[in-house]
This record gives sequence, C-alpha cells and structure tokens, in this order.
Amino acid sequence: MQKGNKGRKHSIRKKTDYYDYNLLAAVILLICFGLIMLYSTSAYEAQLKFKGDDMYYFRRQAMISAGAILVAIFMSRFDYHLLIPISGLAFVVSLILMALVRFSPLAVTAFGSRRWLKLFGVQFQPSEIAKIAVIIYLPVVIIKMGRKVKTLNAVFFLLFLGALQGGGALFFTDNLSTGIIIGGIAVMMIFIAHPKTKPFLITGGCVLALVGSVVAYMGATMTTSEDFRIRRILAWLHPEDNMSTGGYQVMQALYAIGSGGFFGKGLGNSAQKLGTIPEAQNDMIFSIVCEELGVFGALLLFLMFGYLLYRLVFIAQNAPDLYGTLIVSGIFVHIALQVILNICVVINWMPTTGITLPFVSYGGTSILFLMAEMGIALSVSRQIKFKNQESDLS
Repeated sequence: MQKGNKGRKHSIRKKTDYYDYNLLAAVILLICFGLIMLYSTSAYEAQLKFKGDDMYYFRRQAMISAGAILVAIFMSRFDYHLLIPISGLAFVVSLILMALVRFSPLAVTAFGSRRWLKLFGVQFQPSEIAKIAVIIYLPVVIIKMGRKVKTLNAVFFLLFLGALQGGGALFFTDNLSTGIIIGGIAVMMIFIAHPKTKPFLITGGCVLALVGSVVAYMGATMTTSEDFRIRRILAWLHPEDNMSTGGYQVMQALYAIGSGGFFGKGLGNSAQKLGTIPEAQNDMIFSIVCEELGVFGALLLFLMFGYLLYRLVFIAQNAPDLYGTLIVSGIFVHIALQVILNICVVINWMPTTGITLPFVSYGGTSILFLMAEMGIALSVSRQIKFKNQESDLS
C-alpha cells in the first residue's frame, strides 16, 4: 500500500526575483581600491597645494563616492522602463548643456580646457550626461525601428544620432576622447542590434587601416604642428623628441611602470608621484598603481574590472526585454572602452587623451555618472526572473 505524499519532496518551478548584489559589491570594491590609490597618489600634491591638507582629494572623492553609491541604490529601486519616455528629452538636454559650455558665461575652464558648467553651485561635465543619453535613447529608437533596423537607412540614422552627441562633445566642449567613446557606444549598440556581423567587421577593418596609414604618414613626414592634437600624436610616436608637448608625462609614466617590478615598491612609496607626473591622480593613476603595487596590483585591478564587466554581461544576457539588454550592453561598452583607452594611453599604445580610469581616477562628475549607470544596470537586474527548482512540499 502506497503512502500519501506526506514526507515526500516534490519539485515545483517558481519564478524568483533577482538583485545583482555581486555587481554592487564589485563596484564598491573598485571604489575602495580607487580611494586607497587616490590618497597614496595625491597626498603629496594636496599637501603642497592646500596648506598641508594631504587628504583634500581623498576627502572630496570619498564624500562624492559615498553619495554616488546611495544614488545608485536609490535608482535601482525604480523600473528602468521609466527611462523610455524621458530618454528623448535627455538626448536633447545633453546637447543644450554642451552648447552652453561653448556659448555661455556659465562655462568653467580648468587644466586649460573649457569643458565644465557650473549651475546652482554644482560643477559638472555635460559630456558625461551625453554618454548616458546615448545609452538610454538609442535602444528606444532601435526598438521602434523593429525589423527595419537591418536596413542601411536605419543604420545611417542611428550612426547620425551617435555622431550628433559625439560631435557635440568635440565641437562644444573640445573633448575628442569623449566624442570617440560616445561614437564607440553608438556603433557597438547598433552592432548588437543588427542581425549581420560581416559588414561591421569589414568597415571596422577599413577604418583602422585608414587611421593607421594616416598616423604612419604623419610620423614619417611631420616634426611639429600648431594643432595640439597632432602634437599629441607626434609625442606618442616620438616621445623622446617631444618632451615639452606631452612626451614627458608618458615617459615618466613608463618609468613608473618599469620600476615597479612584479610586486611594486610598496603602497605609498612611489617616487614619480612627487611632482614628476603632473596631476597623477587623474588619467595617469594606473602608472602609480604599477609602481607601488607592481604587475601583481595591475593584475588585481584587471580582475576587478573583468568581474564587473562579467556581471554586466550576465545582466544583459538575462534581461527581461530588448531594452534592458541594450542599455546594459551600452554601459558595458562605455566602461570597457574607457578602461582600455586609459591603460593604452598610460603604456603609450595610443596618444594621450585625458580619459580617466573608471572608479579609480579622481573626478566627482565621472564617479557620479558612472554610479548612475550602475543604478540603471541594477534596476534591470531586479526584473530578471529565474525558474528555480523548489522542494517545499512535504
């Protein structure tokens, strides 16, 4: 005689909500690592500039980072679909704010560049808003296009939208590096949404070949130029001969990396940060990481970034709809591009661009908007539902 179901366990499928705490932990870990390295890198310069206050940069970054983490957690509680009706407005507003940098008295000049706005006592870079605007608006346009996205006209229109923001960053704020990042985000989002791969690979190969030919020609025929961007290229190709136009900073960064060895000189023991590398806490902080923590520290940093990007890929793959997949993919591309470009500059694989290392370099605007992107990614993760095998009948 068979007994009843009492005492037996049955498997049932139940959908459970998800929240990617791993992503949040990875971001907080990166920020903490960045704050440690920021203090080590900037203490000497801060002491000279701010009347003995060696914690000036660290304190400001720590306060903004703490606030930015709270902003990300707060944003993650909202449905990311709420971004759809405001995405077009954000796209237009970002262009207007960048135009104000060029044409209004509200613009602020720092480090020889006019890229900031000061509104209501808050100073920020409108080009950072442009990155988020592209990330949240292009997916809306792609989804509305539907199957038409595979047509040539649709691709050109999407490229035009990306070029509009990238060109705005270049023309209005004179920020080529941000323009390149915005363009890269747009191209990769179109690549993800488009059913064909081969045309993109062919076009990308042709563009790289063209750029390589132009750079090789400049390196062989030019020795000087009035344009500061060309001077940067020449300093990249021949740093020893262009020490006064950008080569000096790159050479010192390479010396810092080379002197670190595998385990580094020890935290706080960098020599290059003592005024040799100007503003080392900004885009050249990776060289100080290598000098003080060595190859081991650099690999540790790569692992943290790698895990962060892996979590973004996981969320994008499991997002409940195409909009969630595309916006998280855009965030992935943004962070990956910025990390790659920053490190390539520091090791002299490309000309200096002024791109900061995400979550590590000093910069309040950068950390705030990066954490806003993390909040959006966490919002997408909250709507992921997995079917788990539950054994709750007894």
